[in-house]
Amino acid sequence: MWSGDELDLDAYLARIGYAGELRPDLDTLFGVHRAHTAAIPFESLDVLLGHPIALDVKSIEDKLVRSRRGGYCYEQNTLLAAALERIGFTVAGRGARNRTRGDALLPVTHAVLVVTVDGEPWLCDAGFGLQGPREPVPLGRPGTVVSQGEWSYAVREEADGVLVLTFLREGAWRDLYAFGPQPTHPVDYVLMNHYSSSHPRSAFIGQLVVHRPGVPGAVHRLSLVRGEFTTLHPDGRTERHPVAPGELTALLDQEFGIRLSDRDAGELVRIYRAEY
Repeated sequence: MWSGDELDLDAYLARIGYAGELRPDLDTLFGVHRAHTAAIPFESLDVLLGHPIALDVKSIEDKLVRSRRGGYCYEQNTLLAAALERIGFTVAGRGARNRTRGDALLPVTHAVLVVTVDGEPWLCDAGFGLQGPREPVPLGRPGTVVSQGEWSYAVREEADGVLVLTFLREGAWRDLYAFGPQPTHPVDYVLMNHYSSSHPRSAFIGQLVVHRPGVPGAVHRLSLVRGEFTTLHPDGRTERHPVAPGELTALLDQEFGIRLSDRDAGELVRIYRAEY
């Protein structure tokens, strides 16, 4: 399903810094997921730069593993799915509907994973960005609050088997996204990716978006959207700073671990200077 046999697993594990056991059990699932979200940032820079987003495993490996770039949900979760499948997990895809933008009904454009361990399903998602989970979230016990360090999540069940991932922020539970029981496949992600990378209504068109939900050794989360660099703390505090064009590439390197080629860096600064 996820072409795990094509993945260089050793290179992936080195990229995320995981050196633990490799068994299809909960300890491995949590360890790999946590390491992935800490090491590989969420970013859609290639959309802004006009580069095509390829979703075959080798292309994703070249970008996120060997070139040490980040990616958005289709890249992140395809890579994670391939690794988990290679380790021996049972992995299924789901398409989710973003609920972070008020009451607007948005299309199903977010890709998530459901991994089954000992008969119990777990939500795995390395590609939701700033507010996304750092570790798997149980799906078999809706309403259960799970703590991931200083951050808390819960899954709520709605009609027709729809599950909603919620996030505790500033004392209130907020919906992140909703997904149904029907499976999605890699070919579905290709269609969703086409919309997200090219449709004029996509949130990624013409917009700089970079997130780091897992910062090693720290509890805060980092975001760079449009021209503003934000640090989000568990108690709800946010620190915001404008980013000048001359600071952009250094910030991407130092805070997000993203190093672009000279050509792409120059083009990104040019676009950034014109837009922000």
